[in-house]
Amino acid sequence: MPYGINETMGQYSELFMLLAAGTYTVAFIAFAWDLAKSSKALRAIDLKAAQASQSGQAQDAARVPVAAGVGEHAAAADGSRADSAAAHLGGPAGRAERPSSSTTKAAGTGGGGVITADADMRYAAERRAPARVAVALTILGALIHAAGVLTRALGAGRVPWGNMYEFLTTGAFVAVAVFLLVLVRRDLRFLGTFVVGLAIIMLVAASVAYWTPVGHLVPALQSYWLIIHVSIAVLSSALFTLTFAMSALQLVQSHRQKTVAAGGADKLGFMRLVPSALSLENLSYRINAIAFIGWTFTLMFGAIWAEKAWGRFWGWDTKEVWTFVIWVVYAGYLHARATRGWTGTRAAWLSIVGYLCVVFNFTIVNQFFNGLHSYSGL
Repeated sequence: MPYGINETMGQYSELFMLLAAGTYTVAFIAFAWDLAKSSKALRAIDLKAAQASQSGQAQDAARVPVAAGVGEHAAAADGSRADSAAAHLGGPAGRAERPSSSTTKAAGTGGGGVITADADMRYAAERRAPARVAVALTILGALIHAAGVLTRALGAGRVPWGNMYEFLTTGAFVAVAVFLLVLVRRDLRFLGTFVVGLAIIMLVAASVAYWTPVGHLVPALQSYWLIIHVSIAVLSSALFTLTFAMSALQLVQSHRQKTVAAGGADKLGFMRLVPSALSLENLSYRINAIAFIGWTFTLMFGAIWAEKAWGRFWGWDTKEVWTFVIWVVYAGYLHARATRGWTGTRAAWLSIVGYLCVVFNFTIVNQFFNGLHSYSGL
């Protein structure tokens, strides 16, 4: 028997969602500021190091230790040393060439000599004030967001994911919460702009395109399977959101590494805070494997729920078909990368296609395709 509707709690929920979106927006700006500021700082460090290297090499090449009784042979030997030093730097004899930032080697150097973050994604010693502010604001936004989800649940007297509005608001909260949990062990602050940005888009879409007043569920959804099936789907989608952001950054980082390796200019300085394309690919693969297991349970529990509600496990409903399509795409991604050698940009694109299928399933299918799952509240 459903509980009574508390419209006041529903109004509080909408207010909390608005405040959370505003807080996330400020956090988004702080994350973007961190990328821009760190890019300039790293460039300044590279320039200072290059100038110091140039000065030291020039002093070594110009130093002529002439002793008493040393004549032309000592001068010739010194000239030979200067030629050798210049040749080692890649410049002509008698002129030391300043190394560019694109060829500077570091502990976190990616392919082709391009500078990237360390592959282990551990926190470095230096403190990045904008990033710390961004994380603090994201935590504050997540707490406000949690209050919005909770008051929505209290207002409806049930779990808050019974329609598209609730799925988007709850899904955005889970995505941010997972991101913050991962930050405890790994420095993924470079993903902040993308994850928080996606959360803002989800909240805006929920409020503008899919807003639904607090209310009861249709009879088919009044089941404990709603808690099991949809909660796993929300968590899996949140993990897919993280891997989508990583795959997009992988494509950008891969292009940057190839450009620098080919002798081009490094125009994406902010990507120095991001690990190499290979590191992003490996982490994305691991997270996708976990999310795929969750999506498998989503598909299985959905079939069981369908048998309980409609008397059949599978009926080729549009929602069921697209849930299976998503499973097939990610299964193909995992199989192709593990056994067929589909690495690099091909693996990244497969991951992105899988996430686009997730988005299509929860937006277009719910809104424009009629079927037994047409209870999005629109």
